[in-house]
Amino acid sequence: MAVVKVNKKKHIYWAEINRPEANNSIDFEVMEMLEQTLDDIEKNGRTRVFVLSGAGPQFFASGGNIKAFSTLKTEEEGRQMAERMTAILKRLETGSFWSVACVNGEVYGGGCELLLAFDFSIASKTATFAFSQASFGLPPAWGGLTRLVERVGRSRALEWLGSNQVISSEDALNSGLINKLSITSELTRNTWEWALGLSRVEPDLIQELKSGSKFALDHPREASFERELDQFARFWASPQHHKKVADYLKRKR
Repeated sequence: MAVVKVNKKKHIYWAEINRPEANNSIDFEVMEMLEQTLDDIEKNGRTRVFVLSGAGPQFFASGGNIKAFSTLKTEEEGRQMAERMTAILKRLETGSFWSVACVNGEVYGGGCELLLAFDFSIASKTATFAFSQASFGLPPAWGGLTRLVERVGRSRALEWLGSNQVISSEDALNSGLINKLSITSELTRNTWEWALGLSRVEPDLIQELKSGSKFALDHPREASFERELDQFARFWASPQHHKKVADYLKRKR
């Protein structure tokens, strides 16, 4: 099985790409298993944090599987493949759960595009990153150009996309490509601890924070302020908020 569920507890769903013999590259089987994983998360309604890692010590994800995709020759075939993965990443990006990439090793090409769709990422200090699409005569296929510009700015994005340079974990952190670093031996434990902290937020509030932040990027400030007020008032009147206040006041007494 290409994607294996590792653990599911305390509102956390941890899966991994399990293709170490193929550098955890993404093919149609991986796409199918990612779709099934997201179906499961969306159906159960209990997941607040989804974590994805790569099996083995060397790769998180090495991008699209060249051999598997080499049979796609026409523009339409290439587009259909890219549209399928783009839809998967959009579901990941907009879902009512936090998503965390646990980057255990090297990340190349489409693997970087996968990484960019996650809300957060934590990487081993030995991890490396490379936007290698241009070495195959291609731009990014799965929304990676847009997300990379949003994440690190246009000039740095163009440099990385055009040079195929290997980016160290320190440079990835300093540029904002990733959020946290961990020593390799503590990566799993540190990821679990972070995920547990994130899991304290309920799915409806996660959804609002994610959609609200996207609205803020896409609309004028005044419109974002107005939306923020509307959503605050809605959540203020909710039973969930009233219960949390009552629990807090009870503890204070």
